[in-house]
Amino acid sequence: MTHTLASAPRTAPGSAPRTDRLRRGLRAVAVVSCLPYLAIKAAWIAGSRLGIPDGSSLLDHRASMIVANSLGVLLDSAVIVLALLLTRPWGRRVPAWLLVFPMWVATGLLTPIMTGYPLQLLVRAFGGSVRHGGSKGEPFLDEWVFGVVYTGFILQGLTLGALFALYAHDRWGHTWRGQVRELPRPPAEAARRILAITAAVLALFPLTLHALWACGAATGLNAARIAVLEATDVAFLAAAALGTLSLAFRRGGGLPVKLPLALAWLGSGAVACWGGWLALASLAGVDDLTRRPTPVMNLTYAVQMIVGILVVAVGVRFLAGRAERRTAS
Repeated sequence: MTHTLASAPRTAPGSAPRTDRLRRGLRAVAVVSCLPYLAIKAAWIAGSRLGIPDGSSLLDHRASMIVANSLGVLLDSAVIVLALLLTRPWGRRVPAWLLVFPMWVATGLLTPIMTGYPLQLLVRAFGGSVRHGGSKGEPFLDEWVFGVVYTGFILQGLTLGALFALYAHDRWGHTWRGQVRELPRPPAEAARRILAITAAVLALFPLTLHALWACGAATGLNAARIAVLEATDVAFLAAAALGTLSLAFRRGGGLPVKLPLALAWLGSGAVACWGGWLALASLAGVDDLTRRPTPVMNLTYAVQMIVGILVVAVGVRFLAGRAERRTAS
């Protein structure tokens, strides 16, 4: 994964200027979509109560709110850096790990929002009720805040995803060419299969719990979780398991290699990074017992992080092996 854009195949005459314009447009949208969130967070850090109604639990812990909002500013600022890195000449010289890891984290944090928020709006459109953070009807944030922030996140996810797809195709596209059935047997196949099986088996625990919670079961769940979010967690865990098993056991026949890679990338990022974010959030003091994560939920988050890391290990070994074989040839 050390190849640079300089080693990428030549593009057809006239296609490069069009692609450059597309990248610049996507970069502009990504940067602009970060500004509302950053402005709101900066206002809250400065002491503003913009969008925070009286009685909100956000007002109970001033120090925790400053720390959490500062972390949010740092993470969203990283989106701007990534957008520049993916479109500027100096980004072509960045080591692979220095780009791939933050992109994986960004994918993991943004993808569940990109799927979960539209589903919540759909549930509401059909007469369902959706809570945002509060419990028992207590105020949390004004409704417009969720609309502004989540719309920005969705735009960030779409634009960053498109930019990364273009960048990765130019720099590493050779590593996922062909079909699954054409994958050669690598020397380290046994180790890769052990990692894949371990990840799939461990995924059964959080997958089962999320499926039960999505169906209405309340065992081990606090009162503030939303069933539609549990359903998306099931999908991401399944994607991570299916993607890694396909890569390790060459299952999928005529499927293009990039499909199981995409499943492993999206699934592992969502379950590991979002699980880590929720586990980190659980360390903050929460007075409302209905919003405090239960021990079962914390265990679920921990297992999700392990599953995601194992899936990433399979993916890294796979891509490294493909890159080494290309270099050797």
